Amino acid sequence: MTDVYVIRNELKHYWGKKKFWVDGGDARVVARFKHRDEAVNTLFELGSKDIDLRGEITPAKLSPRGEPMVEASDTPLPDNADNADNADNECTPETPEQADA
Repeated sequence: MTDVYVIRNELKHYWGKKKFWVDGGDARVVARFKHRDEAVNTLFELGSKDIDLRGEITPAKLSPRGEPMVEASDTPLPDNADNADNADNECTPETPEQADA
């Protein structure tokens, strides 16, 4: 029996909890879905935003620590994945004076 499902792309990267692709080296940040239909819905949404995406839903067992046991990708992540955390901050003003302008 499968414990969870994960989403993996054609480069063997996994969809992460913070809404960007991760290499699977740190299983704590890999998004996991208890039900397959949740993973299907998420993959459908991802495919709607990126028509070149070739993703798959992969079953994964959970480790004793509750993390999915996934194989880390050998393919390096694109450079823009490192800046995904700062993507929301790019549109916010740096000072309160700029917010009033």
